[in-house]
Formats: sequence, structure tokens, C-alpha cells
Amino acid sequence: MRHCMSASWGCGLLTTLLLDLMLFVHSGGAMLIEHYYYHRKDSSQQSISKCDLFQGSWVYDASYPPLYNSSDCSLFMETEFDCQGNGRPDKLYLHYTWQPSACDLPKFDGKEFMRRLKGKKMMFVGDSLSLNQWQSLTCMLHASFPHSNFTIQRKGDLSTFILPEFNTSIMLSRNPFLVDLVKENIGEVLKLDSIQNGKAWLGFDFLVFNTWHWWLHRGRKQPWDYMQEGEQVYKDMDRLVAFKKGLKTWSKWVESNIDPTITEVFFQGTSPTHSKGEEWNGTRGTSCEGERQPIGGSVYAGSPNTAAEVVREVVSNMTNKLVTLLDVTTLSQLRKDGHPSIYGYDAKGNDCSHWCLPGVPDTWNQLFYATLLHGNSKTI
Repeated sequence: MRHCMSASWGCGLLTTLLLDLMLFVHSGGAMLIEHYYYHRKDSSQQSISKCDLFQGSWVYDASYPPLYNSSDCSLFMETEFDCQGNGRPDKLYLHYTWQPSACDLPKFDGKEFMRRLKGKKMMFVGDSLSLNQWQSLTCMLHASFPHSNFTIQRKGDLSTFILPEFNTSIMLSRNPFLVDLVKENIGEVLKLDSIQNGKAWLGFDFLVFNTWHWWLHRGRKQPWDYMQEGEQVYKDMDRLVAFKKGLKTWSKWVESNIDPTITEVFFQGTSPTHSKGEEWNGTRGTSCEGERQPIGGSVYAGSPNTAAEVVREVVSNMTNKLVTLLDVTTLSQLRKDGHPSIYGYDAKGNDCSHWCLPGVPDTWNQLFYATLLHGNSKTI
């Protein structure tokens, strides 16, 4: 085997050496099976700039440390994302790394990231999944610059993280629908064809958008009373249809208002939930609670993510390829173990929508970093 791991091995078409050592580890009376993988990419594989970073599988690496400790990031992190601080007893989920099928994912280098962002402004715009990703990134950067005289400001729905050494601000605008939500005489109206609030998005070097989860809310969690398109007012409609209408409005706003020579636009792919355990274990009534390992392989066998399909369709139909899609849906579908579950902010709840930090959103940001670094965006 050693002879097959040198530059002159003559390994033929073999591009990846996979050593699957089944190590039985007893933990709390439970038998765990750990898989150790060793990967080698030779010159026959795609360069990073041509590699689909979003196609691959999760690999367990006991030596892989999280990019930060939640205890060192308390100023940035919502309590609901701090699974270790909330008592989650297992730590396997902290040691899975994303392995693209055709190349290696570059390690996150906070110093290089900030060198490229020096003097620039970035804004995340979206719902609580954007918050998940924004807080992950701020924690990653804080770990890279632990002695920085950073500031973090929160005013209403706007949060700002500033690294003064680089004259850089990374902001989060909480805007779960992207289209306008307006209070009128009849109540709160979700305007499917209007984006007046987009003025706040102008003047940035980087914009990262996200929306979907709030389109599904009903009952007390639903923040609107009516939907409107043109002069037509609806009490309700198929939520996927409404989502597509709203996303098309957003795409038209980008096409009309964004100068690609000034602003680079990304769309954070749809983040999945894991509330239906029958999709991966065949057992109804189960969820992400108690899950400790990802789904193996590179394909999610459950129901297709229809919202992700809408996102891909809308982005692909935009003119001039103005938006880069960070297509994290499939890789996140494989991580049924990555949610707060009962270790979120409410011990009586079971959060299978958001993600533990450290955790999966760190990989989203590694992919975002690689996209910025190598220009290998998944622009459709």
C-alpha cells in the first residue's frame, strides 16, 4: 500500500485510495462504527475551478477539529444553536467533513478571506437560516482573529460585525420573504410582486440571499393575513406557487438594480428539514431527535426538495447569470444528525430545521469561501 502512495506508484486509473477501517468504539453502552477515509486526488481529477464542490459525501475524521468552540463565540451565537452548551452529549457530528467527489475542498483560511474582503461590505439577507450562516461566519472569523478589536451591533432586524483592522463589515438583514410585508387596513399583506425594501441592499460588494422556511408557516407563526399580486388579494394559495412568484420578483429586482461590476450576488441554497424519519429509516413518527451520524453516500433517498428545484429554475432563467447559487441542499439533506433537536433554546421542542454551531453551516461557509477564492461558483 505504501508503494501506491508515492508520486511514481503506477496506480493506473486509481484516483482515490479508500481505507475503510471498521473500528468498534463503545460509548455509553452503544456500539459505534467509525469510518476512516484517506483520500488522494491526482492530476487526472478536475481542478477546483471546474469541480462541482456541492456533489460529494460526508467523511468522518476523528482528528478534524471544529473551526471554533461555541464557548468562545457566545457574543455572536444564539442560544438555540449552541447544542454543546445546551447539553448535547455526543460529539461525532462535530468531526464530519465534506468531501467533494472530484476534488478536495480548500481549508478555510480566515486571513485570506479577510484579505480579499478588505475595505468591502457584505450583507446576508434572509430568514433564520441566514442568521445560522452569518453567525457561523462571524465565529469562524473571530477564531481566526481572536485578538481583534471587533464590534458587533444589533439594531432591529439589522446586525453588523466589523473587523476594524480590515475596514470590513459583514451584515445580516432579517428579511424572511425578500418581498414586501406591508401593514394595511385589512391586516398584514405579503406583496408577491413588490420589493420596496430592496433599497437597503444597494451599495454592497457582496449580497447573500436566502428565503423559504417562513413561506410554510401557518397559524400563529404565519406573519401575514393576506397575499397580494397586482390588484388580486388572496387569503391563501399554494405556498410553493407563492414562493415561486416571490422569488421571480426578487430575480427581476436583481436584474434591474444590481451592477455585476460592483456587486457579486449569491443565493444560499434551500436548507432542508429532517422532521420525517421515514425518509431515511422507514419509521413513521421519528425525526432528527437522537440522530448521531449522517446518511452515507451522496444521494438523499427521501422526497425531493421542491423549493430547491424552484430556486434552481428561477436562478437559471435569470439574464447574464447575475446570481451564483450555493447549492447546499443535497449535502445538508444528508446531515440528519446536525440539528439542535431537543438541545435548542426550548428543551420541550424538537428543532429539526436549524443547525448546531459548530456544524453544517460552517461547511456552507467553507464552500462560500472556496467559491470566492477559486471562482468555481455553481452558477446555473
